[in-house]
Amino acid sequence: MNEEFSKSYYRIREVSELLGEPASTLRYWESVFPQLKVKRNDKGTRYYTPANIETLRQIRYLVVDRGLKIEAAAEQMRVSADSVAAKQRAIERLQGIRQALVGLRDALHEYR
Repeated sequence: MNEEFSKSYYRIREVSELLGEPASTLRYWESVFPQLKVKRNDKGTRYYTPANIETLRQIRYLVVDRGLKIEAAAEQMRVSADSVAAKQRAIERLQGIRQALVGLRDALHEYR
């Protein structure tokens, strides 16, 4: 999903809006998941890379979509991050297909 990223770095507010999660949640996940290494400037401002955002999407998939507790999600990310990433990408693609199909169905209903 990196094709949607137009910048090299994003601030926490932008990432929060992109993922639909509060900034406090992102900061907490940063403290719990060692895979998430966010760059900071001298003032402490966080700068998220597209790779960081993908990692956050995987974490969100585990915690929000699958309903895992933080400890279980951290273990999943530690043991099988590649598997989690593949499942998360597949689900995002399927959700996109579903949205397209619902749009087509609605267009057909309007046409009648």
